[in-house]
Amino acid sequence: MVSYRRVVNSQKCVRAGGKHNDLEDVGKDVYHHTFFEMLGNWSFGDYFKVWSIIKNPDVVEIWNLVFMQYNREVNGSLRPLPQCSVDTGMGLERLVTVLQGKRSNYDTDLFTPLLSAIHQCSKAPAYQGRTGEADVGQVDMAYRVLADHIRTLCVCIADGVYPGMTGAELVLRRILRRAVRFSTEVLQAPEGALASLVPTVAHILIMDLINQNEVKFLSSLKQGRRVIDRTLSNMDKDTAVFPALVAWSLHRNLGFPLDLIDLMLEEKGKMVDKKDMTVLEDEYEKLRFQSEEDDGNRVDQLDLHSLAELQSQGVPHTDDSQKYCYSLGSDGQYVFQPCRASVLALYCDGALVSEVNEGQCCGVILDQTSFYAEQGGQATRFTIVVMLLQDVLFPVKSVRLAGGYVVHQVTAGETLRTGDQVELHLDEANRLGCMVKHTTTHLLNFALRELLGPAVNQRGSHCTASRLRFDFSIKGSLSVSELQQVEELVQHIIRQNAEVYMEEVLLSKAKQITGLRTIDEVYPDPVRVVSVAVPVSDLLNSKTSKQASVELCCGTHLLRTGAIGDFVIVSERQMVKGISRILAVTGDEAKKARETGQAMQEELESLAVQVEAASSLSMPAAQMLSKEVGLLMNAVDITPIPQWQRRELQTRLKAMQKTSNTTIRKLEIKEAALKAKELLVKHSNKPVVVDLIQTDSISVLMKTVLQLSKSTPDSMVMLLSHLQLSGKVLCACQVPKGSASGSAIKWAHSVCARLGGNADGSTDVAKGVGNGAWIYPSPPPDP
Repeated sequence: MVSYRRVVNSQKCVRAGGKHNDLEDVGKDVYHHTFFEMLGNWSFGDYFKVWSIIKNPDVVEIWNLVFMQYNREVNGSLRPLPQCSVDTGMGLERLVTVLQGKRSNYDTDLFTPLLSAIHQCSKAPAYQGRTGEADVGQVDMAYRVLADHIRTLCVCIADGVYPGMTGAELVLRRILRRAVRFSTEVLQAPEGALASLVPTVAHILIMDLINQNEVKFLSSLKQGRRVIDRTLSNMDKDTAVFPALVAWSLHRNLGFPLDLIDLMLEEKGKMVDKKDMTVLEDEYEKLRFQSEEDDGNRVDQLDLHSLAELQSQGVPHTDDSQKYCYSLGSDGQYVFQPCRASVLALYCDGALVSEVNEGQCCGVILDQTSFYAEQGGQATRFTIVVMLLQDVLFPVKSVRLAGGYVVHQVTAGETLRTGDQVELHLDEANRLGCMVKHTTTHLLNFALRELLGPAVNQRGSHCTASRLRFDFSIKGSLSVSELQQVEELVQHIIRQNAEVYMEEVLLSKAKQITGLRTIDEVYPDPVRVVSVAVPVSDLLNSKTSKQASVELCCGTHLLRTGAIGDFVIVSERQMVKGISRILAVTGDEAKKARETGQAMQEELESLAVQVEAASSLSMPAAQMLSKEVGLLMNAVDITPIPQWQRRELQTRLKAMQKTSNTTIRKLEIKEAALKAKELLVKHSNKPVVVDLIQTDSISVLMKTVLQLSKSTPDSMVMLLSHLQLSGKVLCACQVPKGSASGSAIKWAHSVCARLGGNADGSTDVAKGVGNGAWIYPSPPPDP
């Protein structure tokens, strides 16, 4: 794309978050949208300022033109750019309004069918196009909100962006919930109305997704409305400020967008204290950013002037074809040859320099490199060595691609000058590890589509030397059987030790290859084709009907699949609705995961035998067995093992835990019955029963109280148990219903408070814990 001078396009745009946020304006006027089609054209050093007048009936912006002519320097001065450029954007919806002679975007044929459909599914009068005070009850505003938001939802979901909890997904979630609120509360539309607006030709997945989210938020909306109404009823009628903490709770816990809260309160004549909200937001942001890595200051990002200077000096773009120069030796090991290169340019402190001194951080541009500039999901690590009087190491921190130049970020180990000759040495183990994971990612992509169908599409990937991550579109999580089949197909290709073919071909020809897998990005022309088991030439000439993994990819790959060794999916889960993420390991790590899974399987089988016979165990033994089942459940959840096996173990362990808990409950009931029988003989017909029994379980204590109270319904019963090892005192009590003698919670709290503890419960039953040291106080100190 470096050679392009003029570019035009049409792109889908959503403006509902960040700096350019139109969400709050949508519906209030007749020309703002969260989704619109942007018609763009650019000039890179070609045409510049051409003045022409478009006469609009109303003063409304339809075309935004940006002329790039100067760069503002640090000192505030304007410096002419090496070449002038133009960047423009025109909204299709507003352009159509002008062309069709309308005064509102919503009166064009882009929206009128939707407005008609909304009228048919709601109880509101027909759309009349009113705004402001004339729009009584905000009915027409609700029409516009719904028409706009359903377009945004359909387009985003079709592009693989689903309502979620972070980033763009969170923005879409806010839009959906705003639409649900206007649909149900203003237009009085029934549940499901929002999804019914989706064109029938749209995939059923979109309708299901909107229905699910509408049902989910309707519950939250009703709950939030009750919270707001209850809070307002407890406030002084003369108070206009709504508590910020309640508003923040609605936002964080029930998912209410802040602008929706403001709107709902505005209807009640109330508002949130913005300062208090800012404090709460800042506290939340501080906590959130504590967990995010700081990318640090980058010194390898060339600025426009430096790029232009390199081009004006005739500095050629970096030849990075050396990254593909490796081979398999006779011993089956990969051989990476050192790459000798010349320093063409040095970039330091925002400018091109002729030399850097020891300790300085700088960007180094070479005539050629064997290093891999991070892209396509593949990571990299390396070391650069300068050949002077003696070897001096220059560790490379990162490698980036900028305007056709590969920029190596280094910290100089000694003075480095343009013209110096250097020799590049890879971290071979790391490069090979990345190659293994990258090739495996291609096999995984192939296996998923081969087994689950063409609806599976890659949504992202990342490969490091230790593991791979792969995101893909699918309606729900994979089943145990599907996980096993995917693993087996990948392992089959590994066992074949299939050859990996790589060839650079014209993009137009590459796109004609049957079964080609691509992602939504711009590819270079010519483009590199990577195929497993089938030569690229056969694919181009249609000489084979064999299904093969074939992708457009600039990454480094194995020459044969056998080097992968083994493959195990250690995690698979839905990140958001419709997008799953797989984490996988290979080689020795995969073998280790299998062995660990087998060990856990054997431990489960041993526990299963014990659980089946648990009814004959004593209470302590049954409780210890339940604890062991719980510990194994935790280990299965967090330990890298085959994901299909994890799912099977989790299912069985949940059933075992349920059986174990049932056994313990039966033993508790049995023990409680015996203790209650003894106490009944001891305290027959007493109005108040207080006693100390031996048990380590608050559950047994409570069950004994209930059993005894059942036999003596008119008695107040309190039982305590002193745990010798911990020193704690357990307390449980029951008071007859409707008793005038007092409440159980007050009784238990009074006793436990005297023991330095606390209690909870109701007027009928309660339980608590205290400290035994308060029963037997230590003797006073010697006088």
